[in-house]
Amino acid sequence: MKPKHQRLALAGAAVTALIVAVLLAMPAMKAGASFFYAPADLAAANVTPGQAIRLGGLVEEGSVERQPDGITIHFRVTDRLEAIPVRYAGLVPDLFREGQGVIADGSMDPDGTFAADSLLAKHDENYMPPEVADALAKAEAEAKARPVL
Repeated sequence: MKPKHQRLALAGAAVTALIVAVLLAMPAMKAGASFFYAPADLAAANVTPGQAIRLGGLVEEGSVERQPDGITIHFRVTDRLEAIPVRYAGLVPDLFREGQGVIADGSMDPDGTFAADSLLAKHDENYMPPEVADALAKAEAEAKARPVL
């Protein structure tokens, strides 16, 4: 085989290998992707129990309940329109508290409780994750637009 044909065969094999790698990676990336929801969006969405999602908002005042096992915590995440109950087992971030921004990764249980696998709390007084800030601004705009009965 001539060197020209060897290079052409090698280039063809490399392109084929790249295509196979991309085709194998795409389903794995899609399965690992989680979509961000504010509580009002999550309440309106048709989310399959067990689907990986990200929930963000504020920890509702008076909703934090620490369980006797010392590891499990129950609380509600709100965007001031809706509130979603959350269950988390693990160490909570030091800055986790009521009235502060939080993002939880996890999935919905069939009973409507969000089972969080991880929690992220804001890191200083001025910071709020952009997704949470946008969701809160949207919720406030919708609340102002609603007619008062």
